Amino acid sequence: MNKKKIGIIALIIVILSSVTMVFANGIKNKQVVEKNDDKLQIVVTSFPQYDFARAVAGDNADIEMLIKPGVETHSYEPTPDDIQKIQNADLFIYNGGENDEWVDGILDSIDMSKTQTLKLEDCVTLIEEDETVGLEGVETHSHDHDHEDGEEHEDHDHSTTDIEYDEHVWTSPLNAIKIVKNINTVLNQLDEENAGKFNENAQQYIDEIKDIDSQIRDIVKNAKRKTLVFGDRFPFKYFVEEYGLDYKAAFPGCSDEMEPSAETVSYLVNFIRKENIPVVLYVELSSQKVADTLANETGTKTMCLNSAHNLTQQDFESGVTYVSIMKENIKTLKAALQ
Repeated sequence: MNKKKIGIIALIIVILSSVTMVFANGIKNKQVVEKNDDKLQIVVTSFPQYDFARAVAGDNADIEMLIKPGVETHSYEPTPDDIQKIQNADLFIYNGGENDEWVDGILDSIDMSKTQTLKLEDCVTLIEEDETVGLEGVETHSHDHDHEDGEEHEDHDHSTTDIEYDEHVWTSPLNAIKIVKNINTVLNQLDEENAGKFNENAQQYIDEIKDIDSQIRDIVKNAKRKTLVFGDRFPFKYFVEEYGLDYKAAFPGCSDEMEPSAETVSYLVNFIRKENIPVVLYVELSSQKVADTLANETGTKTMCLNSAHNLTQQDFESGVTYVSIMKENIKTLKAALQ
């Protein structure tokens, strides 16, 4: 058992002890999600689930996001209040994967008989994590697919524990569509009276995502190059697989490394110069340090390709959505592939 799993187990024990004390003392926390006769109570872990649920449910649900805007999602630790919110919800939506290992432990330890759950990783075909990104002399990652525009992949069961899968399933617009459809189905089951509205909302959002997918395919089809360079983490495995793009990056998907090796920096600088790469990419909420270093060394510019993993408080309050983020990504993609 690795140290991270041991830490998660210890955390769950501490949290459950705290919850027991709360109930034993008869303390009622005002932040607990309470049942509402008129609206579904939905609890989600992070922004992608929040936005998809919001799009489908509309005004017919209250949605609580546990990982707040601006917070580093990979270091999140649930509180006793969070556990009570999950237990009192009609629907709990989470992503799955290594960073959500705490969820499985909690769900196994509390009464979830009145709460339905939905895991994003169960909605799509999973892709194996790429651990070679960020290593000296990393090989080009080519993903030439024969998908027709709008074609969806067959889902498969991935029950093995020997393989680590990339967690950023929503970065592919076609995966986002699958997730929206699954949320639509669950909400229809939980609230049959509003099923018609849920269906209408879901179809409207799916149509918007399909338009984004079409625009991306057009950009890639007419692009001068097919390689994206990230001076940052790389959470876009599903995205590049879907559109047949190659990539180079300083770090793998959810790496907690702060500095790439000197060999990696040198390799990326040489690659950018050799291929005349016009844009070095970074991801949202990044320090941009590595991207800036690569840009300064090569005379290129930097731009954000947003994975929609989380967003700032200001963006959240202003109503930024997955669709609006992807529309900005279209502009970035066009510049990076010119």
